[in-house]
Amino acid sequence: MSLGPGVDRQHMPTHQRIDWTPVQLPSGVNLRLSRHEYRGTANGPTVYIQAAQHGREVNGTEAIRRLHDYLIDAAEFHGTVVTVPVADPLTFDRRSYTTPEELDSIAPNMNRVWPGDEAGSIHERLAAALWTVARDATVIIDLHTASASTLPHVVFTEGDDEAEQLARAFGTELHLAEPAGEAAGPEWHAREFHGKLRVAAHGNGIPCITPELGDSERLQEGAVELGVTGIRSVLRAVGVLPGKPTKESPPRCRNHLARTRAAAAGLFRPDPSCELGTTVSSGASLGIVYNPTTFEPRQTATAEQDGVLYAVTRRGTVAAGDRLASVAIPTDQFE
Repeated sequence: MSLGPGVDRQHMPTHQRIDWTPVQLPSGVNLRLSRHEYRGTANGPTVYIQAAQHGREVNGTEAIRRLHDYLIDAAEFHGTVVTVPVADPLTFDRRSYTTPEELDSIAPNMNRVWPGDEAGSIHERLAAALWTVARDATVIIDLHTASASTLPHVVFTEGDDEAEQLARAFGTELHLAEPAGEAAGPEWHAREFHGKLRVAAHGNGIPCITPELGDSERLQEGAVELGVTGIRSVLRAVGVLPGKPTKESPPRCRNHLARTRAAAAGLFRPDPSCELGTTVSSGASLGIVYNPTTFEPRQTATAEQDGVLYAVTRRGTVAAGDRLASVAIPTDQFE
């Protein structure tokens, strides 16, 4: 990748936290955002990293905290690293994925409105404020976690070779190439994925990856450490840190958005053989939804295609339409 550093700025690494208030709540309270800027010993690329765009997804926030401890002790690095540990304070405080209608009836999900609107709703204004920082980056890392028991993976825009290199450098067991725009299917458009940060970045020529670090609503040590290791590997790949990235060659699949859903409400017992990262065949048993009071089976969930099993809900109680499992299709099946 042609993202190596220059050498014309010589100084000790510095760190500062910058607070700004782009949004005011109905009560008149200012909504504050905080970003950390780490400047290295020589000019180089700018890496923008954010977490908790969905407030219940906390593993990324903890990974950024540990990255902070590493960078402020680093004797030397090149370029600039900008981090936003809590991109959406509203959902973070509510431990939620979206805001209620009372706070933002237009855009309850901030990751559907990028690059935002300075004169728009609360989430549109938050996204616009963050975009003023992110748009100047050389690369972007948007840290997320999933809503089910999920194999850590990295999503990137299909056809973006530089983003795919960043995904390889990050080093998860699975990479998901997601079609965008005209190449995407109807569900992508119906779910307004065109408003994701990753898509806005791609449209502006900025390679962006979305690591999904485990399960949401709880800190998972393995997922957090994977996040820290992955970020540092990406920083090496773009020349911010010395050394070579840890590049892996995991299964490359397409994020086709297909998933096995609950056809009926009840209690879901995953099949004991369902292990994340394993290859399953179409029709393979994924578990049973049953009536918890009468014990009557309501649905035998099965895989809808061959592929890599990367998510299985283990929450127990499910409603009709909830995701039970997701299977990623290897890209060679599309070639």
